[in-house]
Amino acid sequence: MTETAGSTTTVQDALRVAIVGTGAIAHAHARVLATDPRVTLVAVADPNPEVRDAFADEYAVPGRYADLDALLAAQVDVPDVVHLCTPPGLHRDQAVAALRAGAHVVCEKPPVLSLADLDAVLAVADEVGRRYAVVFQQRTGTAVGHVQRLLADGELGRPLVGVCHTLWYRKQEDYYAVPWRGRWATEGGGPLLGLGIHQLDLLGFLLGEWAEVDARAFRLARDVETEDTSTATVRFANGAVVSVLTTALAPRQTSYVRIDTTLGTVEVEHLYGHDARSWRLTPAPDRTGGDPAPAPASWTLPSDDEPSGHTPLLRAVYDALRDGGPLPAVAAEPHRSLELVTAIYASAALGRPVTKDDLAPGSTLRDGFLHGVEDLRDTTGALTPAALSRRTT
Repeated sequence: MTETAGSTTTVQDALRVAIVGTGAIAHAHARVLATDPRVTLVAVADPNPEVRDAFADEYAVPGRYADLDALLAAQVDVPDVVHLCTPPGLHRDQAVAALRAGAHVVCEKPPVLSLADLDAVLAVADEVGRRYAVVFQQRTGTAVGHVQRLLADGELGRPLVGVCHTLWYRKQEDYYAVPWRGRWATEGGGPLLGLGIHQLDLLGFLLGEWAEVDARAFRLARDVETEDTSTATVRFANGAVVSVLTTALAPRQTSYVRIDTTLGTVEVEHLYGHDARSWRLTPAPDRTGGDPAPAPASWTLPSDDEPSGHTPLLRAVYDALRDGGPLPAVAAEPHRSLELVTAIYASAALGRPVTKDDLAPGSTLRDGFLHGVEDLRDTTGALTPAALSRRTT
């Protein structure tokens, strides 16, 4: 903080920011940061010099390094914030290194590969007094904030049943040609962790804590170590029961969440991002088979609509970092969605329902997702408990 002479105006220095990993998702971060005059992008790191330099040239970044360690060692002043846009298997060690160096961390999903790793990272953040914000951008946007408040306040009634679909399409020859994808040790899971976690996070944001999961996982058509499809029935603490389907095999892609309550139906359908046009709130009919009752005025979606995405999320995160307050709801509580993913994998592997108690501190299920080294398919294509007997390290 500095003050101009003869003036009471206080001027805050711009936050110095570094981005680690300069692939496609890093551009989403850089574009948002470029719109904030209180941010200076001072360095990037990536082992691929061509990709790194092209990215740095596009965003006029002076510092260019092969990896995070080189970046931290070379910078005279450690960046105030480090963004991790790297493969999931690198997140834990990179987050810990950046936090211990004195930087806040903004990390792309999934935050890490296990709940134990997440516990460790958050413990370091607390120890050094820095923040660890995870990017779950489906929580953001004016419309979802409005719907979440309606559900939390009971204005939509009591949630009863729901659907959560991530029906995406990823080809073997391009998406899974990337060496770290589809492998337990480097990606940490299949479409459930890498793709479906977005909708699971949105579902948890709307309905709160989960209570029990009963799931199955399958490898139907992709040559990977992990699953390419999974199903689950999730019971939430509020009593709602939701059917979850996640796959990388759906040519007509969609992301769909539906919640039926005692007073109506909430739906959002999109692909990679939503706005007010993606949402529909339908009141329950006055009688069986009758027309819907008029919707209460409070259900009307805001007219000043802002879509979901990195822009509202990073804006809220940076406001919190500058103010020194807690992380905003759109970037806090990374445990909830990672717990759901862990519970689905564990239930599929163990062949039984998994509850919150199964994932309590001290549980070995917090150490990583179950996996095997042999063929994961039985005669039906299901992942069997015997084939999923070894844990990720």
